[in-house]
Amino acid sequence: MTDAPQTGPQQDDAPALDALVIGGGPAGLMAADRLAAAGRRVVLAEARPTVGRKLLMAGKSGLNLTRAEPRDSFLARYGDSAPRLGAMLAAFGNDQVQDWARDLGQPVFTGSTGRVFPTSMKASPLLRAWLARLAQAGVSLRTGWRWQGWDGDALAFDTRDGPRMLRPRVCVLALGGASWPRLGSDAAWVPWLAGQGIEITPFAPANAGVSVTWSAHMQPHFGSPIKGIALQAGTLSSRGEIVLSQRGIEGGGIYALTPAIRAGKPLRLDLLPDLPAETVIRRLSAPRRKATLSNHLRKTLGLSPAKIALLHEFARPLPAGPALGATLKVLPIAHDGPRPLAEAISSAGGVAWSAVDENLMLRALPGVFVAGEMLDWEAPTGGYLLTACLSTGRWAGDHAARHGRAKA
Repeated sequence: MTDAPQTGPQQDDAPALDALVIGGGPAGLMAADRLAAAGRRVVLAEARPTVGRKLLMAGKSGLNLTRAEPRDSFLARYGDSAPRLGAMLAAFGNDQVQDWARDLGQPVFTGSTGRVFPTSMKASPLLRAWLARLAQAGVSLRTGWRWQGWDGDALAFDTRDGPRMLRPRVCVLALGGASWPRLGSDAAWVPWLAGQGIEITPFAPANAGVSVTWSAHMQPHFGSPIKGIALQAGTLSSRGEIVLSQRGIEGGGIYALTPAIRAGKPLRLDLLPDLPAETVIRRLSAPRRKATLSNHLRKTLGLSPAKIALLHEFARPLPAGPALGATLKVLPIAHDGPRPLAEAISSAGGVAWSAVDENLMLRALPGVFVAGEMLDWEAPTGGYLLTACLSTGRWAGDHAARHGRAKA
């Protein structure tokens, strides 16, 4: 991973500190951007040596900025949190994210599935342009500053130059959730906020694979992508691709079902979603002659070796006649639950919505706002995560800019 260049002085100007943002991910950078645009003097503190590390990691496979789709269906992707995020996404949603990228000199394009990417397909040019704009706006960036909670009324930091105490007039916390801790989202902040009487919903994996204890015959299929399938768990369904691995099942198709899987809903796989069950049964009834069952499935239904292996893995002994066709359409997948939180793409849980007001200010700590994955929301991959991080960061930054404004 190539880190974007970092800018900004590191000296301590705490006596005159106006606005502080803690966390250098997309939400924190956006909050700092909005505070500076409103004329606040902003310091952004980041624990890692560089900012935007998770953004850069996402950009390694093409930075999916947002999703081009109607507003109602876009908002529905946020599930139970849609009512709370609605106003924020209306103010800065999928259309505005595209305009924002273009304003940073990064043209975008929309793929066949509605996913929106920078034309460069990289995060680093966008991040460099964004940091240059922040530096021009006077944002002071301090890397290697790890927040350690409160010491009385001051925010305590460990820095390369020793402990520091800051007393900002207004503060935005954008410290991330609990997934990918090696990139900075380690949830170390949880006990500090809980100690201030702030309700924290326990973290859980989101956009995660599932653990599967495979039989030995599945090993040749590890790494195989499984396409042309449909998955269902509870009321959630998906037509995305999955990949078999030694540890279980990964891929966008399974990630979208994480909330239902986490809740213990049965997972089912349709190996032939484009064929009605009647058609599947009719094709299976064709004479097999001397063909093995596997060859019969391949010739009559076009099943790949990996799909046939999945059928044997989860439906042995295979039923005969129409029951086999029904099984191909509703194959139960035995699993051991989601992969661990540290492996998840994102996390559910965090600061409870009841702990913040409509401006994302903590009710227990006036002048302290929260943004990004610290908040208790989740969404599938495909641009929804980044859009909400940017949107909540903008919302918190705008409202923090108006709170306790220093007199000119």
